[in-house]
Amino acid sequence: MHPETHLALHHARAVELRAEADAYRLAVAARRPRDLRTHLGWTLVEVGLRLAAAPKAAAAAL
Repeated sequence: MHPETHLALHHARAVELRAEADAYRLAVAARRPRDLRTHLGWTLVEVGLRLAAAPKAAAAAL
């Protein structure tokens, strides 16, 4: 491959990557931010899972 061809391919790929990055940034900006209810819900799920797992560990220690 000639150096000019190689360089042209790199430039073309760089343009594609920049376009993908711009599209990703726009998609992230358009997403609705998570609200407090979502964070609270997942926190409660995590606490529930920890509580459900805790008795088994406590019973094994006895």
